Amino acid sequence: MMRIGVLGAGRIGRRHIDLIRQSTECVLAGVADPFRPADAATLSGGARWHADLDALLSDPGLDGIIVATPNEMHVEHGLACLAAGIPTLIEKPIASTMAGGLALADAAEQRGIPLLVGHHRRHSSHIAVARAAIRAGSIGDVVAVSGTALFCKPSDYFTGAPWRAQPGGGPLLINLVHEIDDLRALCGDIVGVQAVASSAKRRHAVEDSAAVVLEFSSGALGTFTISDVAAAPWSWEQTSGEDPSYARYPSEDCYLIAGTKGSLAVPSMRMWTAADGPSWHEQMELTVLGAEPADPLERQLAHFCAVVRGDASPLVTGRDAVETLRVTLAVVEAAGPPRQH
Repeated sequence: MMRIGVLGAGRIGRRHIDLIRQSTECVLAGVADPFRPADAATLSGGARWHADLDALLSDPGLDGIIVATPNEMHVEHGLACLAAGIPTLIEKPIASTMAGGLALADAAEQRGIPLLVGHHRRHSSHIAVARAAIRAGSIGDVVAVSGTALFCKPSDYFTGAPWRAQPGGGPLLINLVHEIDDLRALCGDIVGVQAVASSAKRRHAVEDSAAVVLEFSSGALGTFTISDVAAAPWSWEQTSGEDPSYARYPSEDCYLIAGTKGSLAVPSMRMWTAADGPSWHEQMELTVLGAEPADPLERQLAHFCAVVRGDASPLVTGRDAVETLRVTLAVVEAAGPPRQH
C-alpha cells in the first residue's frame, strides 16, 4: 500500500483525498493546508493534518504526494517535493508561466524523480479509445477538427470566488487547457494558433467567450469555440458523463474529428467510415466504438501508484504538460484583451 500525501484541501484536493481513502492500492499519509476546516478530521479519516508542506514532507514513510494548490503555487511546491525526492503528481496546469513549467520539468529530469501532471482526461476511456482508433488509421489522415466547450457557469461560481471574474480567471486559462491537452492527445502537436475573445455578455474584466483556430503539425486544421455564458450541452463535462455533478447529454458530442477515410465523434464514439471510398454521394457506415465508463481521476490515481512503485512511467510528463501550457498561453496572447462591443 503506497502512502500518499495531499497538499491543498480545496475542491480538487478533497476529491483526491476521497479517492485515496477509497483505494485498495494506497492510503492517505496526511494532508497539508494552512486552513484547517471544521470537517478536517472527517475529511482526512484520522490521517495527520499539517499546517504546511515542510511538515508533510518530514514524514519518513511518505511514498508520493499530490499537489493540489492554486496554479501560481505549483512551481514552489513542486520543486520542494522533487528536492525531497518524492514522486509527485501536480494538478494541471503544470504552472502559470512557461518559465515555471520548464523549471519543474527540468528538475524532475535532472533529479530522476517521477513527475506526473494531472491532465486527468488522458486517463479517460473515451480519449484512450478515440486515440487508439485514430492512431490505427481507422479514419485515415486527420484533416479537420471541430471542438466546443459551451456551458453556462452559474452566478455563484463568480461571487464565491471573485478572482474568476478577473484576468486569469476566464475560460481560456481555467477550461481551455483541458481542451488543448485533449486535442493534442488525439490529433498531435499544435504549431499555430489564432484567436479572438469577447466579454460582451458578462462584462467582466476577463473573457466569457472565445473562438480559436488551430494548426496541427500534421497539417490538419481545427476550430474551437468556448464560452461560459452559453446555454448549451456541448462540453466535455456534459457529454462524457464522467463527473456526475454535471448534467449529462449522452447523445451529444464536443469533438468532431474528420479524416480522409472517415470521421469520429467524441465522446459518443460514433465513427463514420466510407466502405466503398469517400464521396459525398455515397452512404457512409456507422460504427459505435466501445468505451467503458470510468472515473478518469480514479484511473489517474491508480496510474500514479504504479508510477510510485516504479511499474510505469508518467503518462503525462512535465515536458508534455509544458507543451499544453505553451499552446494555451499562445491562445491567450493571440486573443488579446476581450472585446466588449
